[in-house]
Amino acid sequence: MEKKWFVYILECSDGSFYTGTTNDVDKRMKIHASGKGSKYVREKGFRQILKTKECQSKSEACKFEYAIKRLSRRQKLDWFN
Repeated sequence: MEKKWFVYILECSDGSFYTGTTNDVDKRMKIHASGKGSKYVREKGFRQILKTKECQSKSEACKFEYAIKRLSRRQKLDWFN
């Protein structure tokens, strides 16, 4: 059975957004919260997860991540709706 993949967006302590992919959202958020996730979130601080979207594959999640990162702040949250 293939693992489910997700694209997610979280809010950092300074109000900025971070977008990433994972196959285990809860585990990844715990890693970010502990300061051992991405360099960006480690430096900015983890506040909360904002949105997630289940994807059909890792490839699809990575493509969505790339597309989301190119959007404006407002468009990023709208993309998940």
